[in-house]
Amino acid sequence: MPTVQDLARALEAAAPLAYQESYDNAGLQCGNPQQEITGVLIALDCTPAVVDEAIRRGCNVVVAHHPIIFKPLKRLTGANEVEQTLLKAIKNDVALYAAHTNLDNVRHGVNRKLADKLGLQHLRILDPKTGTLAKLITYVPATHTEAVLQALYTAGAGQIGDYSDCSFRMEGIGTFTPGTDTNPFQGRPGQPETTPEQRVEVLLPLHLQRAALRALRQAHPYEEVAYEIIRLENEHQEVGSGMVGELPDALSPQEFRQRLKTALGVPVVKHTDFDRPIKKVAICGGAGSFLINKARAAGADAYVTGDLKYHEYFGAEGQLLLCDVGHFESEQFTGEIFRDLLTEKFGSTFALFIAETYTNPVRYDC
Repeated sequence: MPTVQDLARALEAAAPLAYQESYDNAGLQCGNPQQEITGVLIALDCTPAVVDEAIRRGCNVVVAHHPIIFKPLKRLTGANEVEQTLLKAIKNDVALYAAHTNLDNVRHGVNRKLADKLGLQHLRILDPKTGTLAKLITYVPATHTEAVLQALYTAGAGQIGDYSDCSFRMEGIGTFTPGTDTNPFQGRPGQPETTPEQRVEVLLPLHLQRAALRALRQAHPYEEVAYEIIRLENEHQEVGSGMVGELPDALSPQEFRQRLKTALGVPVVKHTDFDRPIKKVAICGGAGSFLINKARAAGADAYVTGDLKYHEYFGAEGQLLLCDVGHFESEQFTGEIFRDLLTEKFGSTFALFIAETYTNPVRYDC
């Protein structure tokens, strides 16, 4: 049976922990990584009621979007809901796992799900991250170039947007003198050697550096592998905050707000005044006020997010329709992402449920 560690690896392959924000605390929150999984309950938030539902359904893992341990804990006495949730989980051997801003920041994550629900097309990341990529350069005899490249591709290198197996190569001449205690692939110890080589370059996500170098050394024929890793400031088009896309057809502001209500099942949309057609739409699941300026700069006609404060509505400056649909409401479909990822990886090897427990603390009188 798969273990909690297997589950964590599968989720982190899709939403690497390296992509979470500095203030976040994604990953395994409590539980034994080696524990075999009997069932997984998926929820947006982890509360005592969610853990109760997991126990009732025979699940010993809860996968949530929001981390239950977000601020440092000084004691564990059950004095508040966070401590009560943790104590209940620990007493009943229920592991708690969270994928939060790392799932927000990948292209196929929270914002893609919201965009799909709204019917947006031609999607791109609204605020791509920088400093997450490197260029890996190595030098390979021509007879082994393909084998080395395939090993690097398998390790996660060479991906540029929707293009895979991307590389650059250039012919050159390599020179070296093997030491007396070496066993060179070609040439003889103590004798200078000159050989045709190919300079190979691939793009590499920084968090995969260790895996890529391990693959390089295993596939490369030389005892000593020459390589360079250069950190890049390029924007990572697959990683970052928010998303922007287009509606199939332009809508009036009133029609667009009705689309939000219907697609998200929300009774109320808080919004600014705006009287122009809506075609380009920017979105950010959760609390997204930090992207208002980015949405305007992207030329969005509307920006959809949650948790906007009074003064933040002035940030629209009459240039776009600013819509607050609620934090929970903008992320309510996150469970479908977890379900699809775990089903694809593990099939039916354990029971998998989306929680019936409703965790939204906000209520509306309409």
